[in-house]
Amino acid sequence: MKKLTVIKYIVGAFLLCAATTGCNKDFLEKKPLNEYEEGDVWKDVGLVQAFVNDLYVQMRPGFNEVMLSSMTDESRFIHDYNTSRVVQGNASADDPGALGDFARWDAHYKAIRNCNMFLEKVASVPFTDENQRTRMTGEVHFMRAWYYHLLVRYYGGVPLITKTFSIKGDEQEILSIKRATFDECIKFIAAECDLAAKQLPKSYEAVSSKGRVTVGAALALKARMLLFAASDLFDKKYAPNELMGYTAGDQAARYKLAMDAADSVIKMNMYSLYKPTADPTENYTRVFLDKDNPELIFVKQYDKALLGTSHDLYNGPNGYHNWGGNVPIENFVSGYQMKDGSAFSWSNPTQAKAPYENRDPRFYATILYDGAKWKPRPSDGAKTDPIGVIQTGKYEAVNGTDSVWGLDTRNSTIENWNGTYSGYYMRKFMDKNLDAQFFRGDQSWIFFRYAEILLNYAEAAYGSGNEPFARDAVNQVRLRAGMPATTVSGPALLAVIKYERRYELSFEEHRFFDARRWRDAETAFNENAKGIEVLGSKIAGHPFVYRPFSIQDRKFVKAKNYLLPIPANEIRKNSNLLQQADYTK
Repeated sequence: MKKLTVIKYIVGAFLLCAATTGCNKDFLEKKPLNEYEEGDVWKDVGLVQAFVNDLYVQMRPGFNEVMLSSMTDESRFIHDYNTSRVVQGNASADDPGALGDFARWDAHYKAIRNCNMFLEKVASVPFTDENQRTRMTGEVHFMRAWYYHLLVRYYGGVPLITKTFSIKGDEQEILSIKRATFDECIKFIAAECDLAAKQLPKSYEAVSSKGRVTVGAALALKARMLLFAASDLFDKKYAPNELMGYTAGDQAARYKLAMDAADSVIKMNMYSLYKPTADPTENYTRVFLDKDNPELIFVKQYDKALLGTSHDLYNGPNGYHNWGGNVPIENFVSGYQMKDGSAFSWSNPTQAKAPYENRDPRFYATILYDGAKWKPRPSDGAKTDPIGVIQTGKYEAVNGTDSVWGLDTRNSTIENWNGTYSGYYMRKFMDKNLDAQFFRGDQSWIFFRYAEILLNYAEAAYGSGNEPFARDAVNQVRLRAGMPATTVSGPALLAVIKYERRYELSFEEHRFFDARRWRDAETAFNENAKGIEVLGSKIAGHPFVYRPFSIQDRKFVKAKNYLLPIPANEIRKNSNLLQQADYTK
């Protein structure tokens, strides 16, 4: 292929992707790099920009058919796709189950290799604008930190590779690399974020610029990673070795570093909690739908013209010809507080009779439950349900003798194979104005938003002994949500912070890591998944009955499931690559 054709092809792909980093096609893989002279890339600024753009394309968003939430106590994936192997504690070094598409050892190291290559070559690129060189270098330092942060969150200490290898000359070195310690990995990621923050802009001139990394994104990544590292799972009290946590040092000091990192984002005064209306449910809904709102720090953008996102199709009710997908489970739903901040309980007769009344306002923006008003039905359901109300129950018919199954059950007259097992569907991220059976959405997947920063700050402040700061930060999030401010202290304050992380950040790929780093997973993830049986009536005045029941066996193996095992094929290739302690017994 001639050089001109290569440039035309890749730059054309860049122009398509420049407005949004959410295009779903890996344009560099359409014509492999080794089919033309690699050196040509570093002679052309357009090709270099396309090379950097591809690092964005490789970032895995949460809008995939299988969501990470379905390997936690948030949801169940109804089509399985090897998620059951994970939630039943059977992931192994040879078969990580559905987690393999999240942990992505090979894919992340390939992206890191491209980062290393860029950083080795960037000095020779003929930029006419040095600001462009600086900005791209900052982007790549962020990306190298990003891909390492993913590896460390799943595996603990991993090999820190900061140069490219030739296939022949460096083969022996490649196959003898050792894992860096957990401490070394955390320090490396933090340093990369600092480098990125010095080289990146605070914002871009483009109207829609949340899809490119900024100073705020780099500092947000640092704050997230330092909080992760300060958590109980990695403290010397629990870490079995230096690859899986700290063997020395002070946990409170590490929390203070995380607090300061989160505070650096707050002090930028560039982000705020989004409150466009007086309705807390509407506000929470719109955080995930309104483009460029002030809460967003860094997102994966989608364009309907470039396929868009299929989140609504993957997760919408089967009674709307959608695929059901990742359905919330009762374990998660029961945990929503009442609107006054008290706990919900099935043992409370009043609450059990009307379980969906007077709950945390975020519940109504996150969960589709039996009786929730949704949107008009497609033509084959409009006559049965002219209003558009979620039906996940079995109802006494008007004649008082027959019973009728709801349109969104696995006995639906519209579709039955995509029905929920739990009695719930996801509402969060959904665009109710979209007919997902035929059209794709353009919601952004949020990598970082300001609410997470406040909750990171709150938890780190608590861990470092600064409770007043922790209380103020967590209350900012609660008040935006329409929940009462907390006045508690001590362990009760930590419980509030954990509650807010679980429900404010639900389905955003936090719970998988939060429950582990808190060492709560051995309890929370060791309970069978539950659903809700709804027995209702079409006869006015007749009561509804709600019965929680088990829908899936689950198990969390304390000794093995906190971190993933290093992939077995990597261990076979490199005997210096030590396996996790609990997988060698």
